[in-house]
Amino acid sequence: MAAFDRPRFWADAMLGGLARWLRVLGYDTRYEPYICDQALVQRARAEARIVLTRDRALARALSPEEVLWIAHLRPLEQLQEVIARFALDTRSGLFSRCLRCNAALEPASWSAHRHRLPSGPRIRTEPVLYRCPCCDRLYWEGGHVARMRRLLGV
Repeated sequence: MAAFDRPRFWADAMLGGLARWLRVLGYDTRYEPYICDQALVQRARAEARIVLTRDRALARALSPEEVLWIAHLRPLEQLQEVIARFALDTRSGLFSRCLRCNAALEPASWSAHRHRLPSGPRIRTEPVLYRCPCCDRLYWEGGHVARMRRLLGV
């Protein structure tokens, strides 16, 4: 599936954890916890995004193809709902988006950014680095990635 064919989401204020996990899988997922429902719906429609919500009233206000009402409380169970409903690819975009601001990550130079990385046993070799072009956050495959892969089963 090409990147432009992948569904894009807007998670409402109750689904910050789900938004983060969808970003881990590489799905473009907006999350603005303080936006009002009316503005969220307008912007999601303008950007052709599927609204993810636990708010039954918000879900009823949208057509079935515009919304998924999320039943579960735990983010990983919520993620399974979204994966099942939209038959999401859980491998091809893995770790390609910033978990904080949702931007697509770019390759980064070790030499240009090594001063920003932790020293000592946490990083023993030169990792492959990625940088968020919006918030400048750095990403690399460390122990946290192995834990996330385990939780996702990928």
